[in-house]
Amino acid sequence: MEPLAINLISLLSSLNRAISIAIVILSFSLLVYILTYNLRSSVARSFSTLIACVCITYTGDAALFATTSLESAMPWLKLQWIGIAFTPAAYLHFSDSLLRTTNSLSALRRWAVRAGYLIGFILVPLAFWTPLLVYDGIHSPGLTQFRAGPLFWLFSAYFFATVIWGAYNTMQARRRCLTHTSRRRMTYLAASFAAPALGVFPYLLLASTPSTFLSQAAFFTMLFVGNLGIAAMIAVMAYSVAYFGVLTPDRVVKHNLIHFLLRGPLLATVVIFVFLAMPKVAYILNLPREAVLVATVAFVIVIGQLVINLAKPAIDQLVFHRDREEVVWIQELDRRLLTTTDLQQALENILAALCEVLRVRTGFIANVGARSGPRLETYYGSQEVIESALRTVKVDALVAAARDGRSGEVFVRQDGFWFALLRTQSRDTILGLLALEAGDRTELTEHEREVATALVAQAERALEDRALQHNVFNVLRRIIPELEQVQRLRGTTRYAGSPGLETLSLSSPIHSPEFTQMVRDALNHYWGGPQLAHSPLLGLRVVQESLAQHQGNPVRALRAVLGQAIANLRPDGERKITAAEWLLYNILELKFIQGLRVRDVAQHLAMSESDLYRKQRIAIEEVARALKAMEQQGIARDEAEKSATTRRTRRKQDQSLTMQSR
Repeated sequence: MEPLAINLISLLSSLNRAISIAIVILSFSLLVYILTYNLRSSVARSFSTLIACVCITYTGDAALFATTSLESAMPWLKLQWIGIAFTPAAYLHFSDSLLRTTNSLSALRRWAVRAGYLIGFILVPLAFWTPLLVYDGIHSPGLTQFRAGPLFWLFSAYFFATVIWGAYNTMQARRRCLTHTSRRRMTYLAASFAAPALGVFPYLLLASTPSTFLSQAAFFTMLFVGNLGIAAMIAVMAYSVAYFGVLTPDRVVKHNLIHFLLRGPLLATVVIFVFLAMPKVAYILNLPREAVLVATVAFVIVIGQLVINLAKPAIDQLVFHRDREEVVWIQELDRRLLTTTDLQQALENILAALCEVLRVRTGFIANVGARSGPRLETYYGSQEVIESALRTVKVDALVAAARDGRSGEVFVRQDGFWFALLRTQSRDTILGLLALEAGDRTELTEHEREVATALVAQAERALEDRALQHNVFNVLRRIIPELEQVQRLRGTTRYAGSPGLETLSLSSPIHSPEFTQMVRDALNHYWGGPQLAHSPLLGLRVVQESLAQHQGNPVRALRAVLGQAIANLRPDGERKITAAEWLLYNILELKFIQGLRVRDVAQHLAMSESDLYRKQRIAIEEVARALKAMEQQGIARDEAEKSATTRRTRRKQDQSLTMQSR
């Protein structure tokens, strides 16, 4: 061939190598994203299997571009067949999960999925160690592949039959959708459903190696365009799957996925392109390749992050175009909220400034809202002196002295300290106490009085903001369980044949198929943790009813309800550690209530750790049943009270009508 033709073929081969690596990065990133944020959804889990097959296949494809002989290519060709062999089963699994979400259950489909995975386990050794499926191979840059064996055509028929069946199942799931949103997402899935099959199936086995320049150029061009389309369709599939089974709003899912794709796969792909283009750049600059490579990669990562940050307002404008004003307020609230550390630092700065201006060595700010007396927030100087002042300070006397004192005075002198009462803006509530050691000084200069007034006002605003935030957080703790249930109701897609929304309990998560998993997560964080503080179980009616007994703290209420559910499983009579009837209760009490390690629990109960895990799973299921029974009793009790109230109301109305007729 002419040098120009050779360069063109080399360029097309390099582009295909780059896009193969990009698909590996994209598929692996989406696999990690789905497993991290959406693992509870059966649709997401089955999609993870499918995308893992794509990742494995394209990993081998990208590695084949760098091989120099058929011997070095053989391990990567075999690796590809792990993904190829299990793709049909993954297709059936994914499509069956989609139909199951529409309340369409089929034993035939379930057995077909199991048979598909069994066939996959049979196909892998056939491809690895026999010539029946594939054998030998050809090696050419960008075209390395096995040769078709006697059974390859049978595998091809099986492969495309399962893909067609899966596509049919997806269309059936789309027809069962009743809402515009669910139908739109199913349409995205149906349109992109063929992407993994197009990327995984070994088409090169069906044709001989192109030999002429035109055939090679056309082949590489078609392969590049096809891989671009496959990458786009895989991203669309992941976008649609990301919404299944999540409780967060759609805007949050969309925002998280878009920014993940920009900061992860896109930026990583740009870095890969830099790697592939680097030899030519290094030659032009007449510098060592490593020096140019390190500098360029660092430049791309830093500039890429900067560009994404600069583009974030425009991206958010597209994602949140309907709720832009509300989202801006939420973001502004997040920036302005004061954490405990923020308040501590603000008060420390204010106190330090006052000490510097008034030239004193000892001072403190205390919160006087505590039931046990003033509570120290921050201080400077001798802690013994400050604690003595806190014990002897008379807040009522300070209030009277401030009321009777001269207007404009910032401090009231008492027991060798200058005290300033920190009040709300309305001046009707005392929030805290600021004190500075007075020493021998009796008066402040005009400048000191102005500065002290401004700083005291800042301390008052900080304490009042913290008090307001505390009230907001208390309200949020009470309504978050209801909000999560609303999100669950919002995320419950309507399908033909599925239960209507009116059959779903807005106030109880017991109807969720993930209820047992919720109980398991809450028990694993029984003594504190995110799975308890943000558990959907906080929306249980029995938890809400017990809030009053636990000072309105929902975490304590949930912990008490879980403890009661475990106590309900306790057998009658004297406790026995190794008795069979006590086994489940003992596991729950030792593992979750006492918080012992698995090894220690197994030793206490004289059983192996593997057996303990099996019994623990059964014990958690029993807790879930007990909790569900408690919730259903509460619901039944409420319904009975409502019915009784309705009957009393009707009886009064009837009596009133009778009196009027008389």
